[in-house]
Amino acid sequence: MRWTLAVPVLAIVLLAVTWGSKPPWAVLVVVGVFLAGSVLAAVHHAEVVAHRVGEPFGSLVLAVAVTVIEVGLIVTLMASGGSDTSTLARDTVFAAVMITCNGVLGISVLVAALRRGERFAVFNAEGTATALATVTTLATLCLVLPTFTTSEPGPEYSSEQLAFAGAASIALYALFVVVQTVRHRDYFLPPDADENPERHADPPSNRETYTSLGLLVVALVAVVGLAKIETPAIEDAVAAVGAPASAVGVVIALLVLLPETLAAVRNARRGRVQTSFNLALGSSIASIGLTIPAIAVASIWLDGPLVLGLGATQMVLLAITVVVGALTVLPGRATLQEGGVHLVLFAAFLFLAVFP
Repeated sequence: MRWTLAVPVLAIVLLAVTWGSKPPWAVLVVVGVFLAGSVLAAVHHAEVVAHRVGEPFGSLVLAVAVTVIEVGLIVTLMASGGSDTSTLARDTVFAAVMITCNGVLGISVLVAALRRGERFAVFNAEGTATALATVTTLATLCLVLPTFTTSEPGPEYSSEQLAFAGAASIALYALFVVVQTVRHRDYFLPPDADENPERHADPPSNRETYTSLGLLVVALVAVVGLAKIETPAIEDAVAAVGAPASAVGVVIALLVLLPETLAAVRNARRGRVQTSFNLALGSSIASIGLTIPAIAVASIWLDGPLVLGLGATQMVLLAITVVVGALTVLPGRATLQEGGVHLVLFAAFLFLAVFP
């Protein structure tokens, strides 16, 4: 796997060379190739770290690393874009919720249910339901309520409301991490964790683990940084097809969440659906729980309004996602049908993002 060592470093060099410019299409193609290579390298190094620290710490490392860098990207774009980016945080966070709770969750169920000799995707209902409840609460508090509050005109929070939402988000996220890793760690382990042969494979050495951890961070910085380089081209493409500006946030979220998506699919292929769900729902929780507090602090010096409230179409999609998600996770096993339902909801989200 020598390429997983070289690609992140070369991607960072490419990022440094192209940063702050609008490269021609030929260079953007090269950027896209290294972006894809960095995604695959990030997945590899995340799995090395996960094998060393065990679940659910492995999925937590990847989710937090991606989200922290994603927050930096959002703040950077908002600082340089002015009022034109007033909805970027909302669009990106909502897209992350739809991608993880429908796209990643749906394809994980589909892949696991199609494994040879399997009829169901089996997972731990207690931990998954806890994660889904946390996602629902955070999404309602940060993305739905601003549409109905009256202190500020439009779908915005006042300064006091934004401060409360930020504090509540970080508190809920911290509580979830404690529950996931300490208090009820067994709820977030695969039901057959003791029988899984990977559990008995030799873990990587400390040197290999630290090397992979460092390269994971480098690869994720490259993913998000190269995604920012591609952003002007993405904006031009969105405008060319006549899609609304909110579609830019969707594309950014799709790019940033690629490492977690691939890692979730690979775990589902091995029958470790709980790990896939930890990645999907953990990323959704981190996306809201870390982004909103960071944006609340950054809004002190950011110019222009901060629009957080969802529109009617988006709220309908969020509501049906919560209902279908609850029906999927509560039994502790899911069939091909549930996976298909989530993927159809994900397709509807993507379609309506382009043709609202």
